[in-house]
Amino acid sequence: MAVQEYDVVVVGSGAGALLGAIRAKEQGLRTLVVEKAEVFGGTSALSGGGIWIPVNYDQKRAGVRDDLATAYGYMLRCVRGMASNDRVLAYVETANKMAEYLKQIGVPYRCMPKYADYYPHIEGSKPGGRTMDPVDFNAAKLGVVALETMRPGPPGNQLFGRMSINAFEAHSMLSREFKSRFTIIGMMLKYFLDYPWRSKTRRDRRLTGGQALIAGLLTAANKAGVEMWRNAPLKELVKDASGRVTGVIVEKNGQRVQINAARGVLLGAGGFERNQQMREQYLVQPSKAEWTATPVGGNEGDAHRAGQAIGAKLDLMDWSWGCPTMDVPKEPAFRGIFVERSLPGCMVVNNKGQRFLNESGPYPEFQQAMLADAAKGNGAAPAWIVFDANFRAQNPIGPLMPASAVPDSKLRKSWLNKVYWKGETLDDLAREIGVDAAGLKESARRMTEYAKTGKDLDFDRGGNVFDRYYGDPRLKNPNLGAVEKGPFYAMQLWPGEIGTKGGLVTDREARVLDEQGAVIPGLYCVGNNSASVMGPAYPGAGSTLGPAMTFAFRAVADILGKPLPLENTQLLQQGG
Repeated sequence: MAVQEYDVVVVGSGAGALLGAIRAKEQGLRTLVVEKAEVFGGTSALSGGGIWIPVNYDQKRAGVRDDLATAYGYMLRCVRGMASNDRVLAYVETANKMAEYLKQIGVPYRCMPKYADYYPHIEGSKPGGRTMDPVDFNAAKLGVVALETMRPGPPGNQLFGRMSINAFEAHSMLSREFKSRFTIIGMMLKYFLDYPWRSKTRRDRRLTGGQALIAGLLTAANKAGVEMWRNAPLKELVKDASGRVTGVIVEKNGQRVQINAARGVLLGAGGFERNQQMREQYLVQPSKAEWTATPVGGNEGDAHRAGQAIGAKLDLMDWSWGCPTMDVPKEPAFRGIFVERSLPGCMVVNNKGQRFLNESGPYPEFQQAMLADAAKGNGAAPAWIVFDANFRAQNPIGPLMPASAVPDSKLRKSWLNKVYWKGETLDDLAREIGVDAAGLKESARRMTEYAKTGKDLDFDRGGNVFDRYYGDPRLKNPNLGAVEKGPFYAMQLWPGEIGTKGGLVTDREARVLDEQGAVIPGLYCVGNNSASVMGPAYPGAGSTLGPAMTFAFRAVADILGKPLPLENTQLLQQGG
């Protein structure tokens, strides 16, 4: 078997893995990235690219006030004891340092002052400013050849499946700001007039969200001289007689290759949501790999099993970063439905035609509500998102553009009764989708009444600042609209996810721990490969990528023998 020598081997090429590799190489360590897939970027390339960074460098510019003690307390209450206090504190203290480093290597972010934390009812939450969105990235900096080695973004994150759109623009459009129409026109003109670039590739020159993040990291990795292999899946971890992890075995070109890592191995290979056997073993049922919004062929738990094989402890394996998903023909993965369900004029029902959740709530809680209602026998997996002609005319949902732009007559004929279902009356729609007609009509009646009063008496939809972010501010309640004008429509929602939360247990330096809680020397783990520092919660948008990169930053410091000390240990005694 061939043997190669490096200081650090990084498994995976998502945001956490790439940041760790760049940092290690910049510090003078011989670094190799091994990626299982044909393209780099992992699930991070499909994401919105947001990072949840309390007390971040851009808050002052945006007029946001935050402090570390408040952020620590909020996160600790969210985590509910499912991550150690010192690890939580390490995240809150280091996150901004990591964000500053991202800016230094050419991946700047800006805070989103109006995007609230996900749990406004928990003490210490903020109505905005902790989530950061990546600045748009010019793909020409990466280059067309390298761009082709990067995983493309999902169609749902692009306007008309072609043009990139960032989080600020999406909010402006969906909240019907007057300036949004000019923004859209400007985007289209820039895209279609950019002949020099479009003659080389169909991908937009302007990259946003996860595409901007990964393109920026790949550009930085290339500049630093990080060596990167594709099509090189991890097979096992290598240990010496003392129990130290000294390298990995991967498969490349059909041959097993041993790669020794003199200083350490960093695992950042994602979750296990694409492994049906592991889903059945660990996750709440029903649970299907095809419901997930993550890349096909990846996130199969390879590194979880490799770690477990050498004695690493696993935790949080029954938790996921849940979100409702939708099956769109010809798209490689199910599409996550994050925003549209919050817009006024739609409702989500089970097979009894009954609402069972706040449609505008955080997506992990949405998925959990689907599974809980399904467990009661109410038929919520799948559930149905139902809307009327007014909603259809004005709003996008899944692959459907507003009917004012793309009427039903222009939709693909094959989508009827597969992507969307339609009925002239609610009775007709109920018959088409197999739900109880009386329940559906009563739910529509109640929703229409709530839209008039501005108060959802069942689930308080629109009752907090997070709900209202994606809504119509012109209404009494931005998230409530009538469901009364035919024809009526429905689309299926599945209890999917954007990743699993469970993985190898780590300490505050991202060092992997064994079943007895002892450090396994030489082995580090970040991102969805590790048990999440967020525990069962999702404190705010960017709670996956933020920790992945922050703990990669801390891991490299430890690999260098310069671990980052905790600076506010008094907070550990206060317990938040």
